[in-house]
Amino acid sequence: MNLKGRSFLTLKDYNANEIEYLLDLAADLKRKKKQGITGNSLKGKNIALIFEKPSTRTRAAFTVACIDEGGHPEYLGKDDIQLGHKESIEDTARVLGRIFDGIEFRGFKQEYVEKLAEYSGVPVWNGLTDLYHPTQILADFLTLKEHFDKLKGLNLVYVGDGRNNMANSLMIGSAKMGINFTILAPKSLWPGQDFIDLCKNYALDSGSRIELSDCLDSVVGADAIYTDVWCSMGEEELAAERIRLLKPYQVNANLLSRTKKSSTIFMHCLPAVKGNEVTEEVFEQFADLIFDQAENRMHTIKAVMVATLGI
Repeated sequence: MNLKGRSFLTLKDYNANEIEYLLDLAADLKRKKKQGITGNSLKGKNIALIFEKPSTRTRAAFTVACIDEGGHPEYLGKDDIQLGHKESIEDTARVLGRIFDGIEFRGFKQEYVEKLAEYSGVPVWNGLTDLYHPTQILADFLTLKEHFDKLKGLNLVYVGDGRNNMANSLMIGSAKMGINFTILAPKSLWPGQDFIDLCKNYALDSGSRIELSDCLDSVVGADAIYTDVWCSMGEEELAAERIRLLKPYQVNANLLSRTKKSSTIFMHCLPAVKGNEVTEEVFEQFADLIFDQAENRMHTIKAVMVATLGI
């Protein structure tokens, strides 16, 4: 499958076969990495890593993945370039596109990453925006495949703020890959109807179900329960209200028992605020799997770069 020259801005832009290809490539690259085998697919390539928001996993994953494949990563923090301040996004994109072979962007506005892709002339990869976090979903799906040996037909429940970038991206990815997906959240934190309808249309093609609920019993039959922090970066002033709204939806031993399945797993994209969205007990029970997710950020990001830019 040829994905050369493509940007990776949202899973909306990729079909199920293309997502499956990236997951298979990531699994292959992971096997080779474990055997001490790295590649040269990015040899001679220079990669700009633009970070408006700080990160542990995204920065480490892009840096190591790039170096593993023979490329050179260059970190550009919010104080290193004039992105959208003294210089427009469009002009910054055109400058970076003349100098770099690929660009990663992690920040606030989806509009920024889209303009970088439109004007730079090189592949651009979304390391996180307020709307979407597509590289995290690839890592999550690789982890699910490693654990269950499949994606299609799994029952995944996302618990928490149903409007954030993780809920959005999990819903898109699940709908496209045939995963039955439920958002469990108070109704005030459900996504908009237009977005729900879009994902339900994707689900028609894959045969999956998309559901929304504010009832804790919606976790019955869940193969995986997933949560994220209750306040994303930039929303700290909303913390008290979010805690009030979401405390009944904490992932704890009682919620896990409601699945009526002993095989249910718990997933978290990190960082975790233990005692809020998840108890320390549940987090530590599934810590090995959660840190598989974290490691898989690197393998799946490597696959995206190799597929879209590699030789």
